[in-house]
Amino acid sequence: MFRKILIIIFALVLIAVFLALNRILQYKKRHEFIKNYQVEYLSEPSERVSDGNDTFFAQLAKAAEERALHSITYDPSYFKLDYPGGDVPADKGVCTDVIIRAYRKVGIDLQVKVHEDMKKNFDAYPQIWGLRKADPNIDHRRVPNLMVFFKRHGHTLAISREPGDYQPGDIITWNLSRGVTHIGIVSTKRNDSAKRYLAVHNIGSGPKLEDVLFAWKITGHFKYN
Repeated sequence: MFRKILIIIFALVLIAVFLALNRILQYKKRHEFIKNYQVEYLSEPSERVSDGNDTFFAQLAKAAEERALHSITYDPSYFKLDYPGGDVPADKGVCTDVIIRAYRKVGIDLQVKVHEDMKKNFDAYPQIWGLRKADPNIDHRRVPNLMVFFKRHGHTLAISREPGDYQPGDIITWNLSRGVTHIGIVSTKRNDSAKRYLAVHNIGSGPKLEDVLFAWKITGHFKYN
């Protein structure tokens, strides 16, 4: 009996070690992706020019601001979603869900857009999670995938420390540290000094409208419609 208990404990320890090593490997892959992404994809950003869709981006920004009125529990769990139009429970979400829900308010379903592009161009997306094919339940809810999608189908804009370079409706991605990625939308509201726009994001306590544009290292700056 004692020997069986030892075997069970040993097996549990091995499983815990395997899961820990797998998690470390994922973080390392994400870190390498972010580092390489900045060199490979963001070295030649587009110039900001008006494309006649300023109203669209203002509407997108306001849709994001509306998300900040909701009480959301941060939950990165894998959910089985409907397709198309699938969403996690209304009272749950992560940073990417702010983007997804805001875009749906203006008639764009990123679940469909990302899934269709990944089905046709799977190798163009980061191979971080060990998947072999596109998964409409989770792919659009991952920041690195959205970074690649916006680069492929939107405009890549300059990364700078100039507040005026960031306008309502712009998508911003950050590296929080060690390859942990984050994403938000530039709002129509400015900070107290009126020098820069606030951003809508969810870093753990639900969607918030905050002055965080330069709070972390910016890794991506996009506009997409």
